Amino acid sequence: MNELWHTLQPHFSYWLPLLWFAYLIGLGGWIVLQKREPIATVSWLLSLALLPVLGLLIYHFFGPQRIKRQRLKRLRARSLLGDGKDRKALFAEGSPLMRLAFGSSGFPPSHCQHVQLLVDGGATYDALLAAIAAASHHVHLEYYIFEPDRTGTLLRDALIERARAGVTVRLLLDALGSSHISERFLAPLRAAGVEVGFFHRIRWRLRGLWQPKLNLRSHRKIVIVDGRVGFTGGINITDDENERFNAAAYHDLHLRMDGEAVRWLQLAFLEDWTYACSRVPKDEGLWPEQDAGAIAAQVLPAGPDSPWETIHRTLLAAIGQAKRRVWLATPYFVPGEAARMALTSAALRGLDVRLLVPERSDSRLVTAAARSYFGELMAAGVRVFEYPRMLHTKALLVDDDTCVLGSSNFDNRSFRLNFELCVLFEDKGVAGALETILAGDLERAREVPHDRGIGLPQRLAEAVARLLSPLL
Repeated sequence: MNELWHTLQPHFSYWLPLLWFAYLIGLGGWIVLQKREPIATVSWLLSLALLPVLGLLIYHFFGPQRIKRQRLKRLRARSLLGDGKDRKALFAEGSPLMRLAFGSSGFPPSHCQHVQLLVDGGATYDALLAAIAAASHHVHLEYYIFEPDRTGTLLRDALIERARAGVTVRLLLDALGSSHISERFLAPLRAAGVEVGFFHRIRWRLRGLWQPKLNLRSHRKIVIVDGRVGFTGGINITDDENERFNAAAYHDLHLRMDGEAVRWLQLAFLEDWTYACSRVPKDEGLWPEQDAGAIAAQVLPAGPDSPWETIHRTLLAAIGQAKRRVWLATPYFVPGEAARMALTSAALRGLDVRLLVPERSDSRLVTAAARSYFGELMAAGVRVFEYPRMLHTKALLVDDDTCVLGSSNFDNRSFRLNFELCVLFEDKGVAGALETILAGDLERAREVPHDRGIGLPQRLAEAVARLLSPLL
């Protein structure tokens, strides 16, 4: 054996460095040609260099990817019928911020008749169950997390009742986020006639291994009832967000709306449903006529099927146009360079800039990474607040009339990897309601002092977490 090793050792010494060098050149070129942010590209290159085999597997399954989805032109044309206007007319109607969102997403400015902000799970589930109970034609639902617990069972049984009454029910779940759900739990739904689909179902087949979508999730929370009432926001279907069943439930925010803007929630759902299930629902009854309403609103879908990062772009543009204040609430704060520049520039202009995050999120790594940015932000004049329990609200309030609410966190994953959905409102009433909610949350939160007084071990942990920020 020793003789064999002595014979082969010179060959290993010669070929292994060459193979490693060829590996770095080949994969490095592949990563560089994707033209991602330089810091993210360098991070991935270092990972691949230090972990030649493991790094390749991690990048293949979890690295940044783009996917192509067929744009459903027929559905989009159908959704425009209620407006009776062409794209040029719709584009001309919006504010500069809404025109930016329209140009990057294809979803035009619209209006709502009523908007209700729903704080925490109890109020949200009550409103949701009431709307479903009143459904007469269809109920469409899309969720990242749907747990088979008490909250999930309540909603499941409500859907079964409506399906048995002849209402068409379609339920789309993210395969990873709702991985705890079983066929046994779904069987009564299917038996009642509910159509159930899964977004990016995990299948360990050769094709799936070659084109993995494990890291590209639908983080959206959408419900449409009869094409007239819509729900979206940050609340999933789980006891973790239901304070009636869980004393430590997440503090979160959702919204209910009706009016013309609901048709754009409908379009977002139908495009996801058709992509995930390869079935295009019939048009009948999906686009009811209704009054537009007076509340300016715009649905903002975003995901790795578009290079424009609509939500990211819209948030930064809104911060950039602020004249008085910027209040941002997010459970996961991992900003890129452009986002940090926008927030610090607003503070340096003398605006009231406040950041509200949880004292401890459900990810220690993300919490540490977020805290690594506090010093820079506070030095510019940003006031940072930590909420005493898990804050799951995703909201931006700018001045007295502009706000963005939805599913997107303020991090790379939401901006570049997840399929997310938010709604932009330009309305003093909606912005005022959000101000009241955020002001109450800020009062219950602890403001982070400029001198945090942390020791070397914590500073080191935060610095290391920051290095991983582009990968989070």
